[in-house]
Amino acid sequence: MSDTLNDQSLDILKQAGLYKTQARVAVLKVLLQAAKPMSQVQIAAALPEPTDKVTIYRTLTALMEADLLHRAYIDERATFYELAHHCSKSQCHPHFTCTACGTTYCFKDLRLPMVLTGYKGFTIRRQKVRLEGICPGCG
Repeated sequence: MSDTLNDQSLDILKQAGLYKTQARVAVLKVLLQAAKPMSQVQIAAALPEPTDKVTIYRTLTALMEADLLHRAYIDERATFYELAHHCSKSQCHPHFTCTACGTTYCFKDLRLPMVLTGYKGFTIRRQKVRLEGICPGCG
């Protein structure tokens, strides 16, 4: 499994034309295994070897600039990241956060219509939807 994740990470970087650094491969491997968006602190904790905050931040920034991952949402000043392969340029899949337990779920199969553009002169370039309520485990 680890070799497969390593190969996938290297392939993603190659297709994006990015250098294959140890930090980029490690972060991609963590995010490939993630079931939900992760904060920089969670990503750092999941890395197999200690990596300084600056390296992780620069790695996340480079991967976002290459459109390989994006900021899924911000919660209490922490940004949560995920791979961008389930989203389009104009729309990210919806996220659901349980208000009881705080767990966030990705609704990758749920498609919502885009909000109409042109509302009072605004131009919508990207739509993100975050839903809140009670999850089945808390309901």
